[in-house]
Amino acid sequence: VQLQASGGGLVQPGGSLRLSCVASGGIFNIAVMGWYRQAPGKQRELVAQITTVGSGSAIYADSVKDRFTISADSAKNTVYLQMNNLSPEDTAVYFCIAIQEHVMRWGQGTLVTVSS
Repeated sequence: VQLQASGGGLVQPGGSLRLSCVASGGIFNIAVMGWYRQAPGKQRELVAQITTVGSGSAIYADSVKDRFTISADSAKNTVYLQMNNLSPEDTAVYFCIAIQEHVMRWGQGTLVTVSS
């Protein structure tokens, strides 16, 4: 499976961005899609993920709860991350992931910079 992320950019504190990730190629048996991020000098961390079958349940990092919303459009094989009230601490490269047959697949990152 190939994962193509888009939507990153420069935004002022308090602003919003929406990231998108489209899965293509061998898209069979994908159970989960989501987003990780890696800030400069820090470890990569889970931001949010959502099950793409069944209930569509989502989990979030504590640092983004109530500000970020993950959603999925199964017909378009796409997962979105709506990010509101962004702060400089959200500055990072955001990576799309898909869990396919218990294996985590990674897409390329998209840079989000929050700065005035």
